[in-house]
Amino acid sequence: MPNSHEVTILLVEDDAGHARLIEKNLRRSKVCNEIRTVRDGAEALDYLFGDGGPARLSSLLVLLDLKLPKVDGYEVLERMKADERTKVVPVIVLTTTDDAREVARCYELGCNVYVTKPVDYERFAEAVRSLGLFLSVVTIPEEV
Repeated sequence: MPNSHEVTILLVEDDAGHARLIEKNLRRSKVCNEIRTVRDGAEALDYLFGDGGPARLSSLLVLLDLKLPKVDGYEVLERMKADERTKVVPVIVLTTTDDAREVARCYELGCNVYVTKPVDYERFAEAVRSLGLFLSVVTIPEEV
């Protein structure tokens, strides 16, 4: 990613196995950014809006699962896009849900990219590696 040393990836994923697989395959795609993992929507909101949150938003990209404990991914996305401080933070939804209504809902709420996690391990790994290649060419806003 351009200026990759500056951009932190916030991975919001409750499944520890998926989180490890995502990080491992992003690394295989030469994504060397810091990856911060939180396990539920409440932790994500605390990271974004809690103490110190606004200070780090200018260098953030969010990989967001939808099916999360405490606060689901839809609410995290909605809160992010409704807040002036976080509305331009790029959000990539990375989830197993491929229902067309859910995809449309996420885009309506403001997600930037929607990626369906394949159920098959190899296909999932390949999807994440492809996502890593995509991230390597994405430019995000320098300031929020």
